[in-house]
Amino acid sequence: MGLTIVTGREGALKAAPASEFPEIAESPRFTCALGGAYGAALATFGAVPILHSGLGCGMANAHGMTYAAGLNSGGTAGTTTTPCSGLIEEHVVFGGEDKLRRLIDSTLKVMKGELFVVISGCVPALIGDDVDSVIAEFKDRAPIVHVKTSGFVGNSLVGYNLYLDAIIDGFLSEKKETAKKLVNIFGIVPNQSPYWKGELREIESLLAKIGVKANAIFANFEPLGAIASVPNAALNLVFHPWAGVAAAQKLEERFGTPFINFEHVPVGPQQSADVLRTVGRKLKIPNAKVEKVIGAEEKNVYRYMEFLAEMFMISMPHAFFGVVGDSAATISYTRFGANELGWNPEISVITDDPPEETHASIVARLTQNIQGAFRPQVFFDYDSYRIRERLNEHTLQVLLASSLEKYVRGRDGEAFHLSVAYPIYDRVIVDRSYAGFRGGVALLEDISHSFAGPL
Repeated sequence: MGLTIVTGREGALKAAPASEFPEIAESPRFTCALGGAYGAALATFGAVPILHSGLGCGMANAHGMTYAAGLNSGGTAGTTTTPCSGLIEEHVVFGGEDKLRRLIDSTLKVMKGELFVVISGCVPALIGDDVDSVIAEFKDRAPIVHVKTSGFVGNSLVGYNLYLDAIIDGFLSEKKETAKKLVNIFGIVPNQSPYWKGELREIESLLAKIGVKANAIFANFEPLGAIASVPNAALNLVFHPWAGVAAAQKLEERFGTPFINFEHVPVGPQQSADVLRTVGRKLKIPNAKVEKVIGAEEKNVYRYMEFLAEMFMISMPHAFFGVVGDSAATISYTRFGANELGWNPEISVITDDPPEETHASIVARLTQNIQGAFRPQVFFDYDSYRIRERLNEHTLQVLLASSLEKYVRGRDGEAFHLSVAYPIYDRVIVDRSYAGFRGGVALLEDISHSFAGPL
């Protein structure tokens, strides 16, 4: 378990008291690296994952990952449809290479796909299966890559990074002519962000308004075309403090493509305008064009917000609120609530176990340039029991969190709750999101129904 860090109101980092049982966590908010790569492969439309692991690895990750991301299934190649070598005790002793060889051969015969992704788990890593040599036998039959994701290398966000790494190494060879208005999108992690489909769609739409084409591997109906275009982009955009950063760094080293890390998906007008202005400056888009788009979007959004303003002014002016979620989501919602709605950020809990070297930057995004007198107390923790205990020590009127916090009341009574972070079991999410200029209005719609009727 990663070190738990807290901040006081002044925003300074300090170590929390050690847990009595540091190796135990109740309901952590992620799965293993295999699950992250598996989810990324399922999110690459046209890709067929091939699991070289025990049967339980696939089933547990499929149901515990996609279903927990807004009651979704794994698509045509997910869950019980996913090819799996089904390693058992005899393979631990004698090796699983021949089983994998026969599995890949049969998969290529019976399953239609544009990309085949072999994802190897703990057992092959422990017994030393030469998976790369087996895969090399099939390179002339189909596009195929190997993602090495033994569970002990990290969590599902690490698996996402490893998947991108395998795609870059397995497919990208040389840079053609740079497309001056093409940008790649990284850091929106399928399933780990339950709103990933809507977030990608909204960012694509947002950038298109200023003449920029967004290229995303995920939720793209031409995955190999999107992958082939990656080296030609003029810019890479990352929307997470650490997921996707390694891919952007590798692309910069190999192809000279610069990158910008926004660290979170934009929610609401202020954050969305910042993305457009930053991308516009970097790609030398005329400022007048960018500001015209921002002005039109702001006019619409703030007008729509007026229809909701009265119920918030009467029921919960300057509400004390908390956010529980992965680092990107927590930054997005904390800054939107404080800077756009005038709410008072009371507590922010980061649940994705980010690398320790990113903690200071994440805390800065949560505590600096906040418009108001309050700064949230920040915790890095993924133990659900401790998270509930921390929330119960704070005054909360609004709680933006996962389904696991649905019945947390806070210190002084009931908090209005909305599930915005993984895992989400209490609502169905297809391509809905809170990203972009109108995302803030959607968020207010979904939270306000819980008190507007009684009001």
